[in-house]
Amino acid sequence: MGELNEGGTDVLARSSGLRNNIYRESAMSESIYNLITPEIGVPIKAWTRGVPLEDAARKQLLNVAQLPFVYKWVAAMPDVHWGIGATVGSVIPTRGAIIPAAVGVDIGCGMMAVQTTLNASQLPDNLHGIREAIERAVPVGRTDQGGPNDRGAWKHAPEHHAEVWAQLEPRYRAITEKYPKLEHKQRVHHLGTLGTGNHFIEICLDENDHVWFMLHSGSRGVGNRFGTFFIELAKNDMRKRMINLPDKDLAYLPQGSEHFDDYVDAVHWAQDYALANRELMMRNIVRVVRESGLVPAFTAESEVVSCHHNYVAWEHHYGENVLVTRKGAVRARAGDMGIIPGSMGARSYIVRGKGNPESFMSCSHGAGRAMSRTEAKRRFTVEDHMKATAGVECRKDKDVIDETPMAYKSIDAVMEAQKDLVDVVHTLRQVVCVKG
Repeated sequence: MGELNEGGTDVLARSSGLRNNIYRESAMSESIYNLITPEIGVPIKAWTRGVPLEDAARKQLLNVAQLPFVYKWVAAMPDVHWGIGATVGSVIPTRGAIIPAAVGVDIGCGMMAVQTTLNASQLPDNLHGIREAIERAVPVGRTDQGGPNDRGAWKHAPEHHAEVWAQLEPRYRAITEKYPKLEHKQRVHHLGTLGTGNHFIEICLDENDHVWFMLHSGSRGVGNRFGTFFIELAKNDMRKRMINLPDKDLAYLPQGSEHFDDYVDAVHWAQDYALANRELMMRNIVRVVRESGLVPAFTAESEVVSCHHNYVAWEHHYGENVLVTRKGAVRARAGDMGIIPGSMGARSYIVRGKGNPESFMSCSHGAGRAMSRTEAKRRFTVEDHMKATAGVECRKDKDVIDETPMAYKSIDAVMEAQKDLVDVVHTLRQVVCVKG
């Protein structure tokens, strides 16, 4: 781990008396981003040209920009939208402190995609059997309030899952021995499972009709518990120190404190758990499709892309080692491969980073929600959803209306707004989508 230049004491001393910002917003003629200049706080560089930026998200960006330990500026990606505390689709570099809610509770959430040697012509005309095979191989969703009969967890984890857990367990034990409340009963049985919400598994076709497997998931129940616990811990620390914040969910842990070090250990472990979760799911998906009898023999190692998009990492930017928190953003250094999924029924993209320093070498993590889940369920019908997902083998019932394509921003507009951040390598279209 790199050392930062500013200690926790100075951060605490400078953090009182924060207030709301008055800002100017202008389009930068020499760059693709819009610049929001607060009266107090660092600037915000927003890659939102041609993409709506809701007032609630703008307000959250302004709140973050006021924090005295934010380094240089805040970067907002084109899929930016309201989140809890920090905006989804934001990149927050910090010196001397870390904000647990800026990482969130789905620690290490991200994507994995694998190109196979299958061609579209080798897929069966009816893809329902493949979707059913995947749903049998990967527990999805959540029932029984996450209890013993939860369909989203393994009753008996496969043997190769236990081998992966054995590698993760020593660090987990070190964390939970200090904080027993972080123990999670499904820690092993959530490995290799999808979860709920916007998590998905897809079979896609690229511009040459090559078949890809793609999935989106994170650190499941154990990561949620870690995130929730340290968010509350940070809030308690703020209350004890009588620190005033523009939003209580922006509570932070100062570097040099015991809680800071413990959170860094816990968040890095959860990120590793999330990565292992995706790798196990992909391994199981490849196996079950091979064994389905519905496609000819194939391999799935020709191109593999894997990336977090809810995480924090130590990085070097503008001559200094800083913590970079990406809440709904993907690292996009020069040559980095990433995945930017569209919504159900929309295109997705395999991209290569351009290493733009002004975005702290980042890009969007998807299309971004255009409305809340509640609003989507109010506005759209099952018939609307069926029309929007025509040609995609997926669930078409009222319980997935909140994930319908119309609930998201235009992926075309999002990609256009970040053309200085990434190059498109492959364009994918879904033919199968499994939702939690």
